[in-house]
Amino acid sequence: MSFSDEVRNEICANINDKDKKFACLYGMLLFSRTLTTERICFQSKSQKSANTFGKLFWAVFHRELQFKKSEAKNGKTLYIYDISNTELIDSVFRKYRLKSGERYINREIISIGSLGVFTAGVFLAGGSVNDPEKEYHLEFTAPEEQLAQELTALLGDIGITAGITVRRGQYIVYIKGSESIEDTLTFINAQQCTLELMNVKIYKDVRNKANRITNCDNANINKVVKASMKQIEDIMLIVEKRGLDSLTDELREVAELRLESTGLSLQDIGESLNPPISRSGVNHRFKKLAKIADEIRNSGGSNE
Repeated sequence: MSFSDEVRNEICANINDKDKKFACLYGMLLFSRTLTTERICFQSKSQKSANTFGKLFWAVFHRELQFKKSEAKNGKTLYIYDISNTELIDSVFRKYRLKSGERYINREIISIGSLGVFTAGVFLAGGSVNDPEKEYHLEFTAPEEQLAQELTALLGDIGITAGITVRRGQYIVYIKGSESIEDTLTFINAQQCTLELMNVKIYKDVRNKANRITNCDNANINKVVKASMKQIEDIMLIVEKRGLDSLTDELREVAELRLESTGLSLQDIGESLNPPISRSGVNHRFKKLAKIADEIRNSGGSNE
C-alpha cells in the first residue's frame, strides 16, 4: 500500500458525521473532472476514493450511484461516476450553491471546523503524497486556476505555504518540506500518517547523525527513535485534547522543541533552552508530559 493510500484510508475512516460528509463531498465535487449543469463527472485511480464518493453522495442526496471502470493511458484502472440526470444535477447545484460556469470555494457553506475535511475531500478527488522515505512532496490537482489559487489561500490561512504549477494542462497545488506536509496531513484528519512521517524523519535524522558518529550503533538509534516517538505521541495528544497553552511554560518549551526538532537528543534540547538545563532535567519534564498524556488516555480522551 502506498503512503497516499494510507492517507486516503485514514481520511475516510474519520468522515463520521453529517457536517463532515457534507463538507468532504463538496471538496470532491468542486475539484472533480467535470462540473456543469449538464454533467458531473468524478473520476479517480483510487477505488477507495471512488467508493467514498458514492457513499457520501448517498448520505447527502439519498441517491445511489454506480461507477464504471476504464483503463487509463498508463494502464491503471480509472473509476468513474458520470452523472447526466439534470434533475439530480439541479439538486447538487442547489445544495452546494453552485453556479453554472463558475467554480470557487464558498466558505460560507462550510463550518469553520469542517474546512479540514473539505480539504480532505479535495485530496480524495486528486491528491497524492510521496513516500517520505524518498521525498517530501504533497500535491492537489485543481481543474481550474482560480480553484488552485483559492486552495493555496486556504492553506495559507493555517500557515502552510503552497506553490502552483501546471502539469499536462492541469493546475497543481504542491507543498514541499516535512513540517508543512505534517501540518497539512493533520489538517485533513490524517494524524496517524503525520506520526508515520515524523517517525521516518526521526530515523533519517538519527541515521544521518549516526553516519558522523561511528560508535552509534543500531540499538542506540532504535532507542532514541522509540523514545522520541513516544514523546511526540504524548505531545500531540495533549495538543489535540487540551492545547499547548494548557501547559506550564517549562513544559510547553520542551514540547515545542521536540515537535520542531524531532531528532534532537535530550542533551541537545537541554542546551537549547534558556537558561540551559541538564539532560536529567529535560527527561524529568518529558516524564511530566507523559503523565499528563496518560491522564488524558485514562479519562477516555476528555478535555477536562
